[in-house]
Formats: sequence, C-alpha cells, structure tokens
Amino acid sequence: MTEEKQENNGVLTYTTKTVNIPEEYKPISMWGYFGYQLLFAIPCVGLIFLLVFAFGGNQNVNVKNFARSQFCGLIIIGAIIAIILIFAFVFGGLAIFGSNATNY
Repeated sequence: MTEEKQENNGVLTYTTKTVNIPEEYKPISMWGYFGYQLLFAIPCVGLIFLLVFAFGGNQNVNVKNFARSQFCGLIIIGAIIAIILIFAFVFGGLAIFGSNATNY
C-alpha cells in the first residue's frame, strides 16, 4: 500500500492505493523465512527441499533466492570442513609415517 498526500484548498487529504504485486514477487514474512530455515535444517529431507526450492520447485523469486543463498552457504561450509579434514589427514599421516621412516 502506498499513501499519497494531496492538498485541496489548504486541506490535506491522504489516499491509499493498493499495489498489485505479481505472485512470483510477493515478499516473504519473517515467519516464512524462519519456517524455511527450520525446514532446510532437517538433515535429509531439508537438503532435498533445499535443492527443489533452489532449482525451480517454487515460483516465488524470494523463496528461490533464499534457498540458493542457503545452498551456497552449505557448499562453502562443506568446502571449509573438507579442506580442514584433508589437511588433518595429510599432516597426521606425515607425522605418523614420517617418524617411522627414520627408524628403518
């Protein structure tokens, strides 16, 4: 809704206009974001819904962009954890086998 201010003979009048937003651009409420975040947090089902919403399962652009941002965050966190685990295994293996290699 938008308000317009008009002045007629020194008297201010306010008129409100309803803006018709297409269904695919309707904003999501705070509880909507909260609900989607809870849905995406469910281990296996949430990942499936996340992929469906991110890649075209919903017509609302806001839901689609929110799911894409959650998916990108998941990928970034997964990549960081994978890099940490790779370094831990590589350096752990070097520490174990490196100390045994000098005994032979």
